[in-house]
Amino acid sequence: MPIKIPDQLPASDVLRQENIFVMSESRASTQEIRPLKVLILNLMPKKIETETQFLRLLSNSPLQVDVELLRIDNRPSKNTPTEHLDTFYRQFEMVKDRNFDGLIITGAPLGLVQFEDVLYWDHLQVIMNWAKDHVTSTMFVCWAAQAGLKLLYNLPKRTRKEKLSGVYVHSIHEQYNALLRGFDDTFLAPHSRYADFSPEYLSEHTDLDILATSDVAGVYLAATKDKRNVFVTGHPEYDSHTLHNEYVRDLGEGMDPAIPVNYYPNDNPDNAPTASWRSHGHLLFANWLNYCVYQRTPYDLEHFSEENFTKDD
Repeated sequence: MPIKIPDQLPASDVLRQENIFVMSESRASTQEIRPLKVLILNLMPKKIETETQFLRLLSNSPLQVDVELLRIDNRPSKNTPTEHLDTFYRQFEMVKDRNFDGLIITGAPLGLVQFEDVLYWDHLQVIMNWAKDHVTSTMFVCWAAQAGLKLLYNLPKRTRKEKLSGVYVHSIHEQYNALLRGFDDTFLAPHSRYADFSPEYLSEHTDLDILATSDVAGVYLAATKDKRNVFVTGHPEYDSHTLHNEYVRDLGEGMDPAIPVNYYPNDNPDNAPTASWRSHGHLLFANWLNYCVYQRTPYDLEHFSEENFTKDD
């Protein structure tokens, strides 16, 4: 959250140079507060597990957040009860005439599927295009990040020869970028994907700010300069056993998966894994809610304006 100090206090210039959000008394006196409206498009098969993971991250903020869950279509789910979907999830047609402060599009187990072969690809493009005029900031997670780069920058699908699975060390760039507020210089985050996000490739073909990278996993965090689109290529929402469950699943399907990197104690799958990424996962979502959504979204969601997306941090 911002700090409020007198307009002319000398410290304000120093803090702003460090890109720390300082709210002047004059601005604070006119600020209005309301709950944030955040929509989660859940593309994962185990929707109850995934929604719980994301809600946990969104809850670690002093901001009040009203969350609505969105499904991509009305096909029956093998992993989620129909009653749950009918009770708690909305179809796009039910929300398309409304505006939202934030949108999160989750990952999906489609790493080896070409975009044009994804059953709901056309519908997903409709939702992503809709977000340009109806959402203040959209976060694309894992596979959705690859899909978002295709839509916004027409980047072709790039696939690794082997699945990236494990917990990797990342380094931050642009220390004073708002999304990295409070981050350590290096941090851990889990990945589980075939998608390739090379820093060189993204730097050459997009105007994104590359904010965090790994020597092994590539780009972890990137954003458009107006912060209306944020790309997270890993899974900060994962529970401590999620990678383990995926590993066991792949073993059961005869896929001969590699043991997730830097995950099990002594690299032994018989040892219970422990989460080493929770603090930065919570911090990333708190920063996104505050600096990309709350500080930029209009008080009246019916009045979108480009001015809301060009404010200084």
